[in-house]
Formats: sequence, C-alpha cells, structure tokens
Amino acid sequence: MPENQLPEHPPIEQPADGYRGVANGAYEPPVPIEVPALFAWPPRPLAALVWAVRMILYPWILFYLVLSILIWRWFLPSEATMATLQPWWIAGIWFRNLLVVGLIVGGLHWWLYVRRAQGDDFKFNPRWPGTGSKFTFGSQIRDNAFWTMTSGVAFLSIYEALTHWAYASGLVARPGWAANPVVVLLMATLGVVFVSTAHFWANHRLIHWVPVYRRVHALHHRNPNPTPWTGISMHPLEHLVYFSGFLVFWVLPVHPLVILMFAMYEGPGPAPSHSGFARVRIGRWEAPAGDLFHQLHHRYFEVNYGNTQMPIDRWTGTWHDGTKAAHQQLKGRRRADQLD
Repeated sequence: MPENQLPEHPPIEQPADGYRGVANGAYEPPVPIEVPALFAWPPRPLAALVWAVRMILYPWILFYLVLSILIWRWFLPSEATMATLQPWWIAGIWFRNLLVVGLIVGGLHWWLYVRRAQGDDFKFNPRWPGTGSKFTFGSQIRDNAFWTMTSGVAFLSIYEALTHWAYASGLVARPGWAANPVVVLLMATLGVVFVSTAHFWANHRLIHWVPVYRRVHALHHRNPNPTPWTGISMHPLEHLVYFSGFLVFWVLPVHPLVILMFAMYEGPGPAPSHSGFARVRIGRWEAPAGDLFHQLHHRYFEVNYGNTQMPIDRWTGTWHDGTKAAHQQLKGRRRADQLD
C-alpha cells in the first residue's frame, strides 16, 4: 500500500450516478457546493453581509446561543468558585454536558432513527445504521454512543472547566471590551464558527496522516454512513486534539458566554451535520441538518477536511463540491498516488 493511501480506502471507480457519495434513491441536494460570499473574489460586500447575518440567524447557532445564555445565567458556577480547581464543580460541568449532549444527540437519533418520523425524506444514504465486528459492542449506534458519552463528554468538560478556571483564577486576563454586548454577540456566533472551522481543519488534516489515522482517526471513520451519535464518536487521543480549540481562548480574551457557546458548538454541535439527513422535519417546521460537504468526506476520506464556513479546502485543493467534475479530479489524484 502506498504510504499516502489510507486503509479501507473507498474504491476509485464509482457508478456514474454515485459520484456524490450517495446511493440510488437517496436524497441529493443541489450542487455545486458554493464558497461563502464572504470569501468570494472579486469581493461582494452586500452578499457577504447577508451571508454573515444568515449565519448568526442559523437555527442551530441561535439554539446553542440561547442554551449558552441560560447556562451562563443559572447553571455556571461563580467566578469565585471556579478560581480554585475543585472536583465538585468540575463534576457539575461534566454532568451538565452529559445531560445536554445526551438530550440533543439522543433526541435527534430518536426522532430520525428510532421513531423514523420522517422516513427517509432528505436522507443522504438509504441504508440504516450497521452492525458488525468492526464496531464496539457489534453495533454502530452502541459504538458511537459509547465513545461520545464517555471519552467525548469527559474531554469536552475538562477543557471547558480548565478554561473557566484560567479566567477566574486570573491566569488569563479578561479586559473590559470582552464584555461589550456587540463583541460578545459577534464572538459567540461568527467568532466561534471561524475559530472552530480553522482549528477543525488543522487538527483533522493532522489526524489523516496515515500513522495517526490508522491508530486513532480510523475509529471515527468506521462510519461511512454517519448518524447523530457519530459527531464526536472518536478515539480518546482524537478528543484530546479535537477539543484543544478551547486553548485559543487562553490567548484571545473572551466573555464566559463565548466559552460556553464554543462548548455547545464543539460538543453536541456536530450531531446535526453528521445526522445523515439534509433536513429535520417536525410537523410543518423544517431546519437544515446534515451537511453534504462533510458527508462526502466520510465517503471519500481525502476531501473536505474542514467546513464550508471557511473554504480552507478550496485554498488547499481538497474541496469536493459534489459535482461529477470534482469526482473526476479526485479519481485522477488517487491514480497519481497509486503510481508514486
């Protein structure tokens, strides 16, 4: 096997109607996947402003923002309490995250996969979660839920608790401007999205280095057909790297609400994008959910390492926009790798 080829690599040749990484009869959203107007060239200021406003008003962003405000006001220990590392308040943060992740991720799973309330409407792949010896406990759902609720919530809580402690103890100074309402709103929405996206691309690219992939990231890639529980189903060493984005706020001073928003965006946040469904429908209400961009990464491995909010993959040549032309480029790159 060439050194730059990943194990369990998808075959190069795919059916002509399968280049988007979905099977016959599955939902195929419109393509190509466009670069956000904020990063368009030549610049499009009005379109960029509209994109930014829509990002702030994105249903999941608003939901996590409201949840973060509620936690900050009523469920976060006081600064005086967090100034000293004590097991009891850290355990409280762990229990709160366990509850939040369980309710959000478990709720999505129950609605889409247990109740199957919308059938296969908007489902990228018509197959349902799998079983087999490659999964912990022989089941994709049990495997993903186990790694999410044990290692995932633990590392999320440790990083969050240590970051709160760093501010409360005075290790990191919080200047007055960090509490300005406009700054807080922008940092808790656009700031969190951009920090998360840039950090995710960097650490995700790292763990696709073959020796690390085989020992660590392969656990997450057991799931070519992801579900909500897949979002942060990772090896503990990957959780150590994935949640290290909190360390940005040890350098960039922020309000505690931003730290909480980052916890929501990184913890339960990946569940909708890994849900396997493009949209969630509850009665007459619909919200965007699954992300074709990341769905293509789970199918083809070597593309779309980041997210669409910041097109680092476009800048680095690994952007798959869901079109047949992009798939042909991917096949050409793989043939070249095999000849090396």
